[in-house]
Amino acid sequence: MKAKNQDFGKTAEVLAAQYLEKMGYRILGQNVQLPGGELDLIAKHRDTIIFIEVKARRSEHFGGTPYAITTSKKQRIIKLASLYLAKKKLSNQLSRFDVVLCQSDPSQDLKVTHIENAFEVPGEDLRW
Repeated sequence: MKAKNQDFGKTAEVLAAQYLEKMGYRILGQNVQLPGGELDLIAKHRDTIIFIEVKARRSEHFGGTPYAITTSKKQRIIKLASLYLAKKKLSNQLSRFDVVLCQSDPSQDLKVTHIENAFEVPGEDLRW
């Protein structure tokens, strides 16, 4: 069952990257490994670096995909983004956090919803 879920998640990440590319985003990285975790997608659009969390759900149980990004998940993504920016020596870089939601519909197709600026960085959390 876990392999099937991983395949579903990987399919959603590929679909999300394709969607973003069609929208004019340049994908800089997929499944970027950093100390403490992984960033699903990193893209650039115009002069902004975007850290994208991809969430896939087969149903609306437990509130569906929008409720999959918890406060602790947001904090982890912010920390990883900060590490990425530091590693690439990108100070004063415009950046934001998006979420791409991939939800199965009754026909088993994946519906993609892109939420720009899905969450804000509180205070000094993105400084390095």
